[in-house]
Formats: sequence, C-alpha cells, structure tokens
Amino acid sequence: MTIRLPDAHGALRTYEPRTEPLPLTPGTPVTSRTVFSAAHVVADPYADVSPDSPAAVDWDATLAFRRHLWSHGLGVAEAMDTAQRGMGLDWAGAAELIRRSAAEARAVGGRIACGVGTDQITGGSLAEIRAAYEEQLAVVEESGAQAILMASRALARAAAGPEDYLDVYGRLLRQAAEPVILHWLGPMFDPALEGYWGSAELDAATDTFLEIIAAHPDKVDGVKVSLLDARREVALRRRLPQGVRCYTGDDFNYPELIAGDERGFSHALLGIFDPLGPLAAQAVRALDTGDTAGFRALLDPTVELSRHLFQAPTRFYKTGVVLLAWLAGHQSHFTMVGGLQSARSLPHLARAYELADGLGLFPDPKLAEERMKDLLALYGVHR
Repeated sequence: MTIRLPDAHGALRTYEPRTEPLPLTPGTPVTSRTVFSAAHVVADPYADVSPDSPAAVDWDATLAFRRHLWSHGLGVAEAMDTAQRGMGLDWAGAAELIRRSAAEARAVGGRIACGVGTDQITGGSLAEIRAAYEEQLAVVEESGAQAILMASRALARAAAGPEDYLDVYGRLLRQAAEPVILHWLGPMFDPALEGYWGSAELDAATDTFLEIIAAHPDKVDGVKVSLLDARREVALRRRLPQGVRCYTGDDFNYPELIAGDERGFSHALLGIFDPLGPLAAQAVRALDTGDTAGFRALLDPTVELSRHLFQAPTRFYKTGVVLLAWLAGHQSHFTMVGGLQSARSLPHLARAYELADGLGLFPDPKLAEERMKDLLALYGVHR
C-alpha cells in the first residue's frame, strides 16, 4: 500500500499509509467537560445548482453524521460556521438544518446547541438586526435546542460603538427563555467581524464582552472564544462570573485549554472535533477518570493536523474537514455547498490526508487510500 502525494512545492513523493486504524468505539457521554463538535453539512452532489444557488443538502448523510458524533458521547453544535453559515448555507437552509437536527437529537437523546445569527439580512438598522436575531432565536427555542448567539456581520457594520452591542445583546438576553452560549468569533475566521464588541483593540473588546455577561449572568450558560490565542482565552476565563463556562473555540491550542490549570479549565465547542470526534471523546474520557496525562497523550498529537486545517485563510478550514469525512467513509463524495471543495490546494489536501492517516483516524485505511488516489487522479496524478 503506497500512494504518491504532492508536497508543498508540487513534487510527488511516495507515502505508505498505515494498515490499521486507531481503535475507537462509541461510548457514553463525557462527564468532566461539556464538549460540542461543530458539525459540517453534507451537500447533495446530484443537485443541479450553482455556487450562487440555495444550498442543496443531503439530509440523510448530514443527520447520519450527527448520530455518529452523538454515539461517541459528544454534543453537536449545529448550524455554526463549520456548517458553512454565511459561506453557502443561507438562513432558510440553516433553519431547516436546526429543525431536523433538533428532532434527531430528541430521538436519540443527544445534546444539541444551535447557532442564532442575522444572516437572513445583509444590513440594516439596529432594530432590524435585533429583529433578525429574534427571528432565529425563536426558531432555535421552538426546536428545543440550546441557543448559541453568534457574531453578526450586520451588527459589526452598523454598530457605532460598544454601547450598541450592550443594547442589542442585552435585549436578546433578557428575552431568551434559557441560558445561551455567547460566541466571539475572531476575524481570522470571518474578516467581516473585525472590531466586534465595538473595538479592534482586544482588551477594550474583552471589557465590553464581560460587561454584557456581568449584566445577565443568569442568561449566559457560557462563552465560546475563537481567537486562536490561548493566553487571552485563559485571562478571559478567569474573569468570568461564577457559573459561566468558557468553551474553547481555539483550534490551535485546545489540549492545554481543555486540560486546564489549578485555576480552571475550558469546555469545548470546536470545528476540529468534527474529524476528531471519536478520538476527542476517548481523550476526554481519560479526563473523566482524572488521567490528564492520558488525555494529553491522545490529543496533543492531533494539534499538527488541526493547525494545518485551520491555517490562513482560516475560514476555508471546512474544506479539509469535509475531505476527511469523505475519506473516513461518512459520506460518499467530496462535494461541498457552494463548490467550496475547491478552496484548498491539492498539496494542502494531501497533507491533511497524510496527517489524519498517521493518527489512525480512518476506520478503513484502504478505503481512505483508494479515495485519495481517486482525488489525485482528478488532478492528473496517475496511479
């Protein structure tokens, strides 16, 4: 079993895949941390659509992938940026995804939280932005899922300063039926969110963020921080009110943040836990028994793959996530909503395959090898 892979310079080299996967079996929900995997959507490869068309979703495969995550004891964070919110999946598609996934969660007893944003509008007044948030919040609450208040491109454009964020979020939190998760998504994931919370200076933005939480601690279950800055996340985590959780969204430094220190730890809401789901669950189960060293031994080796998938431009990490889902046999094709499968180069995809294979992530290494060879052939790399 060998395969020729292009390196970063375009030269072909021979790689020998592993023959046995890492033994990873389904299990009960993890207990020492609350862990959500932000799950991708599976496109319908046979739909006659263009990149500008509404998303065509393969609902059977999409829901099957969520059942896979639940079977390993993880929660599902639905309709987040991993599901291509704002990058191919519009609000109509996201609303249907939320309703279907929430119903599936009830059927299997899985934990689910869903993204609430303003992507049904592209701009408008603060009142219109608030109304858009309220419409989406109602859909999530009616589905029975927990709400994740995501950052809004429209609000980033319309807000004159911190006071506008305090007003919009304060109104939303006061009317939320249950505690929500607040999501701070950095501009590396979405450049349109530069200056969120009213300042491009992160210390000032952090103060505004914490002011919102302090005013409504009973309505905030936790905060998801996606700034790819472990030091800043730890500093924020230590300033949160008692009972408000920190969910790491740091796909570069998650093992150390989840393991924590003598003053606390982060829970997790991560896009990288889409391809790492079974391995991540096994690692957290080690934490459940107090085995921090065992947790780090399992999860630390995955960081190289995660940093590769999330390298700049970070917003295109979804392409590698879907590639790995296809190679692992979770879907029958490598097609994405909006044609996003073309967003990464062949050398990037080849390296993702090599790193994932080295970790033993593919349940059937031979299937993954054959599918990777099929992809290489499309680019002119002959067997």
